[in-house]
Amino acid sequence: MNLQFIIQDFIKNHYVFFHTYGYFAAFFLIMIEDFGIPSPGEITLIAVSLIASKGGLNIYLVLFLAWCGAVIGDNIGFGVGHFGVERLFIRYGNKFGLTQEKFDNVKIFFNRYGGGFVLIARFIEGARQLNGIIAGSARMHWLKFILYNSAGAAIWVLFWGYGTYVLGDRFFKYIPVMQSFGYYGLILVIALLLIIVFWWTWKWKKEKNKNY
Repeated sequence: MNLQFIIQDFIKNHYVFFHTYGYFAAFFLIMIEDFGIPSPGEITLIAVSLIASKGGLNIYLVLFLAWCGAVIGDNIGFGVGHFGVERLFIRYGNKFGLTQEKFDNVKIFFNRYGGGFVLIARFIEGARQLNGIIAGSARMHWLKFILYNSAGAAIWVLFWGYGTYVLGDRFFKYIPVMQSFGYYGLILVIALLLIIVFWWTWKWKKEKNKNY
């Protein structure tokens, strides 16, 4: 089943709910998705934006609440990662060869270059739900995180929310084009991960040579 039929079926089955509670759904479902709980956040944004295009909801309120939900959800995830993940890492990491030094290197890298990941992660399924937890566990500076996260959330909400609203029923004709935006984001994430691997390898070899 392609994305067009999934969205149309989703709206058809939940139309009364979204028409009645669309503002709440735009905020709450996106918020819980963004701190890691499985939820149809992106498809909900598309659904309520389509309803707004027919006059059922105020699109500007939808966009604002969706942006708030995304930012708050990611910040909850950031807190979970910041206060919870490192404790688990310190306690169990050595059993898997994950030393404190390696974790510190991740934190250094993420504070230098993590902004780009946070900015584009929202367009990648999986990364969107976990980027706050990852950034928090890597000890990315919170002000830097919230700057890039807020900007990324705004771009994502405008792209899927306002873009859907403007296109209306024509939205379904442009689904392949809009999906490709997410694929380009995936390519950027993969490129970033490769850079991380090469950087770690270079640093490890450099430290190893110092010891001889």
